[in-house]
Amino acid sequence: MLKQEELEKSPLFQDISYDEYLRMLSCFQAVQRSFRPDELIYDLSAPRNDAVGIVERGTAALIRIDEEGVATVLEELGTGGVFGRSLAFAGAGEDSLEVVCRTACDVLFIDYPHILKRCEKACTHHSLLVQNMLRLMSEKAQALSRRVDVLSRRSIREKLLCYFRQLSDQAGSRTFTLPFSLSTLADYIATDRSAMMRELKHLREEGAVRSDGRKFTLLG
Repeated sequence: MLKQEELEKSPLFQDISYDEYLRMLSCFQAVQRSFRPDELIYDLSAPRNDAVGIVERGTAALIRIDEEGVATVLEELGTGGVFGRSLAFAGAGEDSLEVVCRTACDVLFIDYPHILKRCEKACTHHSLLVQNMLRLMSEKAQALSRRVDVLSRRSIREKLLCYFRQLSDQAGSRTFTLPFSLSTLADYIATDRSAMMRELKHLREEGAVRSDGRKFTLLG
């Protein structure tokens, strides 16, 4: 289960006290599992998977694998990250959607029907959980819209600059920090890492961006 300080970082349990959280785990018959790096946590394509997963510790990634075996990172999940079929990005019929460990993970699973069904005790924290779930769905829809905007660009350069502008807007500054590694950035914009690194070099040489590790500044 989450520690109190970890609970405060979880968007699913926002405004829910630690005592309420503990009672909720019992009420929802929540199950905790631990996973090793690169281990499959959740197959969203499996017809009987109807649980919501909360990353308690560690990092994971939501990955789409198309019918040709090409993997695309759809979302990076850290502590407090939430995933499940009800929250997933849609894929084509032949695509596989998986949540895979980046590092060792502890994950809490709650059956989705337990979240949605009306609580017999009319608990306030249950209503808050449903509100938080709906807010997460909205946020993930917005994230998908931003991702589509990036992927719709024709060139690697345009994809990079589009994504950098999004991060700059979110940070409220021309200087921002990538939320993941450069290797994952290549997956995020669905391009070859070597080709992306060449384009980043060109952008730096042209004075369009400045970078130091994962810290970037838009100059143009």
